[in-house]
Amino acid sequence: MNKKILRLALAALAIVGVAAASAQAVVGSPAPAFSLPDTQGAPRRLSDFAGKIVVLEWTNPDCPFVKKHYDAQNMPALQAKYAAQGVAWLSVCSSAPGKQGHAPAADWAPILAAQGSAATALLLDPDGKTGLAYAAKTTPHLFVIDATGTLAYDGAIDDKPSTDPADIPGARNYVAEALDSLIAGQPVPVAKTTPYGCSVKY
Repeated sequence: MNKKILRLALAALAIVGVAAASAQAVVGSPAPAFSLPDTQGAPRRLSDFAGKIVVLEWTNPDCPFVKKHYDAQNMPALQAKYAAQGVAWLSVCSSAPGKQGHAPAADWAPILAAQGSAATALLLDPDGKTGLAYAAKTTPHLFVIDATGTLAYDGAIDDKPSTDPADIPGARNYVAEALDSLIAGQPVPVAKTTPYGCSVKY
């Protein structure tokens, strides 16, 4: 490969890299659009929830950090509380086939029942495209999108990065703070934190 072709190839890669970076979720910018099937095979698009606050919760039912919040019924309680206030809560599984947490659509009903999930829907992202667009790193990793479609929060559920359910009552819940603030028409007090949990199994 001569130098001219190499320069052109590198320039093309740089352009692709910039485009990919610009497509990723950034707090204060429009949340990346997506269309993912739910466990019934129905497509769910971010645009379906226009005008609503939306929570995206990356999940893996086999992850001990996820188990912490479901076994203690912390996550289902949050889902139910904010659904009653008009928030759409979408759990997302980006585990690839053959990786921990992946399950066919038909197998999710008993998993969600055992968890007590009160999410609006569980969305399947086995190719990881939506997870990568949001730069979802862990399970759980949560994103809050305001009613204008702007990403308002990105990060951990709370400030206790452990697998111990006993830590939940004393934790500062960043997601609840963000939702309460948006519902009240106030700015989100903490818009970005470092998520904790198992790595997303892309």
